[in-house]
Formats: sequence, structure tokens, C-alpha cells
Amino acid sequence: MTQRVELATVRDRLDLDGLVTEYAMAVDDGDWAAYRRLFTPDGRADYRAAGGIEGDARAVAGWLAERCAEYPVRQHLFVNRHIRLGTWERDTGDTAEVRTDYVSPASRSDGDGDAAAVLDLLSGGRCVFTALRTPDGWRLSRVVVRERWRRPTGGRPDDVID
Repeated sequence: MTQRVELATVRDRLDLDGLVTEYAMAVDDGDWAAYRRLFTPDGRADYRAAGGIEGDARAVAGWLAERCAEYPVRQHLFVNRHIRLGTWERDTGDTAEVRTDYVSPASRSDGDGDAAAVLDLLSGGRCVFTALRTPDGWRLSRVVVRERWRRPTGGRPDDVID
């Protein structure tokens, strides 16, 4: 591999890592316009394994907006990111797949306006992001969320930590 190719590969990996981070921030912040911009025009998301829907990014953003309204405080923590470049047949260096595990705490308001004080739901699983290089940079062509576990807590964080 030449230094130029190695540098391009490192840049692609950083860009893909940034794309996944932007995805998490858009969901956590409830920025559904930003969420939709992360996708290609025909991009799709599949949340069925997490009790949700499968559809184009616009439809899924609408579903997420309704679902996330229940939990105004949420945080997706993505770990163990595995990035593979050139995942499609006859790839020219313009496709990628990112697999990452996640843990996601979420809370509702406790009635006193202190939403961060109550942890109501903790879940985890794996996301698979398929990305395509576009003139505007890397964009998501498909997202599949596979929730592996969910634990309602219904208590304050110090109630669930030993």
C-alpha cells in the first residue's frame, strides 16, 4: 500500500466514525432533520428488532420522534466499532460497513422537571451501518438496529448501581 492509499483509508475510517457519531447525536438530541441528512436519498433504517419499524429515513425519523418523546433524556454510547471498507460486490472504494455495539440509557421526567435524575430504561445491542461515498461525503444507505437486551429500571441511578 502506498502512503497516499494508507492516508485515504485512515481518512475514510475517521469520516465513517464521525458519521456514526453524528447519527447517535442526532437521535439523542432529537434533531430529525440532521438524522435525515445523514442518509442517501434512498436510505433506509430497520428498527424492527428493537420493537420499531423499517422504512425510508423520513418515515423512520417520524417514528423515532414519536418514540423518543417518551424519553426526553437519552444517550447512545457506541463501542467496539468495526469498520470494513469496500463491502459491496465490484466496489470501487465507495462502500463501507460499520458494526458497533451500543448501550443506551434513557429517562423520563421525575415530575419535578429533573429528567436526568431518573433512569427509566437501559438497553443495548448492535447497529450495522452500511454507507456509501457520495459527492457530499459518506452517507448512510442502510441502518439495522438489533436490540439484544432491555431493562426497565424505574429508579434513580444510585438505586441501580451497587
